[in-house]
Amino acid sequence: MTKKITTVSVDVGVAEQIYWVEVIRGLWITNRHFWANMAFHTLKMFGVKPQGEGASATYQYPEEKRPVHPRWRGRHRLTVKQNGAMRCTACMLCETVCPCDCIHITPGESPDPKVEKFPERFDIDILRCCFCGLCAEACPVDAIRMDVQDFNLAAYSRDVIYTKEFLMGVDKKRPWETIVLVDDEERANAA
Repeated sequence: MTKKITTVSVDVGVAEQIYWVEVIRGLWITNRHFWANMAFHTLKMFGVKPQGEGASATYQYPEEKRPVHPRWRGRHRLTVKQNGAMRCTACMLCETVCPCDCIHITPGESPDPKVEKFPERFDIDILRCCFCGLCAEACPVDAIRMDVQDFNLAAYSRDVIYTKEFLMGVDKKRPWETIVLVDDEERANAA
């Protein structure tokens, strides 16, 4: 069995054959974009809103938020019923389907006789989550959603665990955002 090898020749113009012409053309494009962006952001800094789309795709983050599509899969949240009770029935489907194994549920007996069980603990380790949305799709009672458009998902520690109260919106505290300063003496004791 013989293999057939074909050779393709590409016609390159004279301008492309001269290397320095292409280098100068690339530098020209870079300078044009730089000065257009500089003028745009300088006018914006002085309060003048330039007409049109704008020269830059840069968002000045804390002051200017990026527009997000409504179907964006953002931070998780647990929904509640009209009476304020959790909608989650601790069926463990979201924990089972999660490819990252970041959802941890501890089921317990519900005090309401109409409900069989509910989650005593519902934790999501957000640093392990890949935001695939499988947990929201697997939930049969629509208890978990990924529709909170929260941009601030950063933390100062590596243990960012969303608790049941935080996911329901009851507890607004974010302990992972506080800076924990460890002095040299504690660091030496830990080692």
